[in-house]
Amino acid sequence: MEVLEEKEEEHREEELLKGLETSAKLQDAETKVSGEQVCIPSDVADFDWSSIDTSQLPSSYKTNSLKEKKILQIADHFLKQYTHLYPERNPLFLHPVNEGGVEKFVSTTIRPTLVPYLELYNWDSCASFVSDYLTMEPLKSPVTPPSSLYSPTTILKYQRGNCFDFSVLLCSLLIGAGYDAYCVHGYATREMCTLDETLEVCPLLREPQEVPKEEMKKSSKYTVKPPLDLQYQSELQQEAQKKADTEAVQKSEEREEKEVEKPERDPLHGLRVHAWVLVLSGNRDVPKTFFINPFTGRSHSTTDEHFLGIESVWNDTNYWVNKQDCWNGCKDLNFDLSDAVRWEIMLLESNKPLQLCPDAEKEEDLSDGDINDLQEKKKVYMSFDMPVSWVALIQISPKELETRYSQGRKVILYKKAKLEKWAPNLNGNGLMTRLTIYADLDRTEVVEVREWFKNREDMLDMRVVDKQTQLTTDHFSRGHRFHLKAHTYTSLEPETEHTMEFYNKARVDDLQKRVENATEMIEYFVGRDDFLHIRHAEFGKREETPGGIGTATNSRPIVQIKECFHRNLEKPADEDVAERIFLITEQKIHLTYHIKDECFTASTKDLFKAVRDRKAKSMTTTPKICISYQAGSSEKEERLLHEYKLLQNLTTEEKKLKRKVRQSQAEVVDILKIRKDEERAIQLSVPETDEERRREPEAMKRKEKQDLDYLAPVLIQLGYKGKMTKEQALHARDECLAAYKDRLLNKIKIIQARYEKATKELQEKELWFQKNQSRLSAEEEEDYRTYCSEALFRIHITVQRLNSNKQMVLQKYLDFEEKLHMDPRLAEHLGHV
Repeated sequence: MEVLEEKEEEHREEELLKGLETSAKLQDAETKVSGEQVCIPSDVADFDWSSIDTSQLPSSYKTNSLKEKKILQIADHFLKQYTHLYPERNPLFLHPVNEGGVEKFVSTTIRPTLVPYLELYNWDSCASFVSDYLTMEPLKSPVTPPSSLYSPTTILKYQRGNCFDFSVLLCSLLIGAGYDAYCVHGYATREMCTLDETLEVCPLLREPQEVPKEEMKKSSKYTVKPPLDLQYQSELQQEAQKKADTEAVQKSEEREEKEVEKPERDPLHGLRVHAWVLVLSGNRDVPKTFFINPFTGRSHSTTDEHFLGIESVWNDTNYWVNKQDCWNGCKDLNFDLSDAVRWEIMLLESNKPLQLCPDAEKEEDLSDGDINDLQEKKKVYMSFDMPVSWVALIQISPKELETRYSQGRKVILYKKAKLEKWAPNLNGNGLMTRLTIYADLDRTEVVEVREWFKNREDMLDMRVVDKQTQLTTDHFSRGHRFHLKAHTYTSLEPETEHTMEFYNKARVDDLQKRVENATEMIEYFVGRDDFLHIRHAEFGKREETPGGIGTATNSRPIVQIKECFHRNLEKPADEDVAERIFLITEQKIHLTYHIKDECFTASTKDLFKAVRDRKAKSMTTTPKICISYQAGSSEKEERLLHEYKLLQNLTTEEKKLKRKVRQSQAEVVDILKIRKDEERAIQLSVPETDEERRREPEAMKRKEKQDLDYLAPVLIQLGYKGKMTKEQALHARDECLAAYKDRLLNKIKIIQARYEKATKELQEKELWFQKNQSRLSAEEEEDYRTYCSEALFRIHITVQRLNSNKQMVLQKYLDFEEKLHMDPRLAEHLGHV
């Protein structure tokens, strides 16, 4: 026995030494990483939270109600059981102190709020706003949760916070918008905890995932066999070998690049505390459960390797502890919170007593006092409701929604890229976003710059500058003077390389694209009645005469004009022109017709014009006006008169085409001139905010209310002359109160009718979608989802207004009654009533 006791004592000493050694190593690692780089903007100064003014905070921020005190007692008891059953696990994040220095349970810090902005109704726009509006602060200790958790209203006021502050604010907005959202206390990688995205590809550069194609069905004897492959096998083998060699080189380069980009080993891997948001499937038609990183506002799969484990999750109604093993990160976790085997709930939603683990009932593990204490306190957990949030209503002004960034600007560094964002109208040129793409990881060699603009009078939306080719591409939204859609150029000078794209449906000539350089101009058309789709003009060298470039006196001579036409099924193929070339210098016109179904070649015609002999001052003609080739049959005998008329018509058409080409040249010069003027004096159109639009009508309503005499209709009926009896005063009061009551109830009925109408329309739209889903295009499906999102937002706002009006009816009625009693015309008779 003594030997066994000595061995046990030695074993305990070894375990204690190992624990001390591990603790020392962890402390050393913490010290080493305490000064590690966290991606916080350099222009954001450090903030001292202890200096904030708490004198104006509401009373709920500084005290606890009886129900809040009770939930804190429950939480303490829950923690006691938890630490007894899981002594090796870290303490739970249950009741940190708030800005008022008072302990508050984490669930009561969430304040579900539906803000009245359609932009913040969907999870992605909500997450984007939180990540943009707040400035990230790292946790004081990377391996322990914070000791304090401030209200979302305070976090919004000072526009900064740690990962827990970000998550609580985002969760409050998402729950208010109808999502099944939860705050998560867990562990993540260093890059995620420190907001280091220098090894991540910029979201604007990520290629969309390809939808996997369906497997080819097994061929049957009735299927059409593919055509024979007439290539030599040796050629195919050589091509396959070249492809394999290229892929091998690419893989080798990618492997080397990954080795270079591989981050250094993190001594605190798996120990770094992080908070994020969990969104479960179901509500708001969320098809699959996912995570949201509040620092970036981006969604992640629950199997993402950056998330290393979960301790607990909570929302505004309850708190759950994860009992699953996180040896493989979050990849194998089940998020069915009703599963008592995997998740332990703190406040029961049924009449069953709380049991953290079956082993908790074993008397040998607990002392007599603990057993009695457990039996007495089990009753506490019987269907106890979470106290309402102590946080004031979250309010976001239109200006805050628009400006977003705390310093008006935000910079994010990505792998070989830098993303800059600005508040609207902060830059004089309307610049909102700039993405700079680099060739190296150190971001020294610029490859491309992309810029996004807003509120420009010239309708410029985006600009892409290729720094290697010096090629600039401007993209425009609808509404430009010349209906420009895109413009690619190296210089805004005429007769240099320009590619202009247009909104063809907005133009009379259906022009879609125009490409011009010093020697040619090509125009592309779409949907024309004459089936024209390409016009190609070639120019000769300009004669050296006085006059500027592009002027009528010194324009480039037109050498050739070629037009291409689509097939017109109303004509026979051998009479439907596919291409016509006007060889102006050669005095020749070449026609090519569409190919007939049974032919391999196209019919052609060459028409020759009369040539003027300047010396002889007379007209000479070629031996033959027309040389034709008729495909698929013998040549038709066409009379000379028919050929002459055709030549005459085409000569007239040639003159018209010359004028059109000159008009196109003049339009290019005008566009370039206008673009120069627009860039020289940039003008912004500042749209009115909703607040500004409402300001004037609300002021008018307030003035009308002030001027309104609510007793006037009743006093007119009574024939009021300056005095009234007590009975008349009581009658006037009752009439006014009855009218006001009807008005309040009618307002509720109107809102109720709007709610019912919106709900009915949404149900009808859903039925229509179910019936026609198989026939709808992707664009129509997207329109349907947008409609549903907007309709749900309107319904939620209507419900909010309905509930608010119902709650305020009695108070408004009493206030109005008091106002009547204070009216000097009734006061002398109603003062004692």
